[in-house]
Amino acid sequence: MNGTTRRAALRRMGSLVLLLGEREIAFGATIVAVRVWPAADYTRVTIESDAPLAEKHFLAGNPQRLVIDVEGLELSPALRELVGRVQSDDPFIAGVRVGQNLPRVVRLVIDLKQPVAPQLFTLEPVAAYQHRMVFDLYPVQERDPLLALIRDKEQADRAARSVQDALGDFIDKLGSPPTASTPAAPAPSPAAVAQGKIDRLVVVALDPGHGGEDPGAVGPSGLREKDVVLAIALQLRDRINARPGMRAMLTRDADFFVPLQDRVRKARRVQADLFVSIHADAFLTPHARGASVFALSQSGASSSAARWMADRENAADLVGGVNIKSPHADVMRTLLDMSTTAQIKDSLKLAGEVLGQIGKVGRLHKPRVEQAGFAVLKAPDIPSILVETAFISNHEEEAKLRDRGYQEKLVEALVAGITKYFARNPPLARTRTL
Repeated sequence: MNGTTRRAALRRMGSLVLLLGEREIAFGATIVAVRVWPAADYTRVTIESDAPLAEKHFLAGNPQRLVIDVEGLELSPALRELVGRVQSDDPFIAGVRVGQNLPRVVRLVIDLKQPVAPQLFTLEPVAAYQHRMVFDLYPVQERDPLLALIRDKEQADRAARSVQDALGDFIDKLGSPPTASTPAAPAPSPAAVAQGKIDRLVVVALDPGHGGEDPGAVGPSGLREKDVVLAIALQLRDRINARPGMRAMLTRDADFFVPLQDRVRKARRVQADLFVSIHADAFLTPHARGASVFALSQSGASSSAARWMADRENAADLVGGVNIKSPHADVMRTLLDMSTTAQIKDSLKLAGEVLGQIGKVGRLHKPRVEQAGFAVLKAPDIPSILVETAFISNHEEEAKLRDRGYQEKLVEALVAGITKYFARNPPLARTRTL
């Protein structure tokens, strides 16, 4: 190449640089956000960037730590923010250190509080997210959730007996009360009738939709579906736990994401007698309103709206972020194709009881139980329903969902529906295994 040709080539390259601008000629990816989602089940760390990232990682001991080398990065203030995102009560992470290990390679060192089985994977852009690199830190030994429920119930019973004993001692010290008039015994409630037919711990799986990376639907004033359904589920758990012989298990009890298949798996691991998934509806227009109750369908949706809602809820895994290579994925995908006619029949009974009670609280979107192919309702051995509490996309109903008093009315209706179902369909002796 002669001098004239070389100078012409350089001028063309200079023009290209000017056209590209600073962002395009910068090396590698730019960090958009870093997030940490701690939970008792697992902790998720997410690094979001404007281009795909590659990583290499290994576990080290003394002390225990996970070392991750992220390629194609220069250390930036956005990445350093990860250090301050770790909470002191995180069950798995003691701290994070970030440094430029090699040119264009950033090293993350995650100091661990306990041994973990890490799952690292990447996600393509979806919804409001760009490229995501995800680190899920699971415990090496998964806890037995049914045993935890039983122990929690036993501890609550001991505490209640202690209070009763103390009250009895106090009354004894005061002397026998006057025997004036003995009030008539109240009529047994549906809960008491149901309890008389039950001779074992009854477990209700409560499933607050969305969570973590997946906010669910967002109302006109910014109320997020994942927040309001968690608030309702926590209240419902307390009400169920207060009933003799009953215990509630939550698929999530804080703001973290649970894949759809794991929600079903959690319910089966505690041998749940019922599965109730709680959501707050959204639609394309703000005029839609009213609560709905859904059961599974094996033969298509009962309406086009039901199909649309099922498709929207089933897309939660794409937004929340699922590791398709997780150990349970293949097994659960096979299991979710085993839904039975008997399960759907029982689900429709439960849905009918709940719909009847919710209709006393507020407006119904449809006066009947609807059916569609919701993935989260496919446990083959557990009656399962999905409750859309209201349309969060409707301004008036968003305000109701935000109101604590309205939440309590919804909880009362759900408890009444569940109680009536058990009164008419007492659970059988357990035959399933963990």
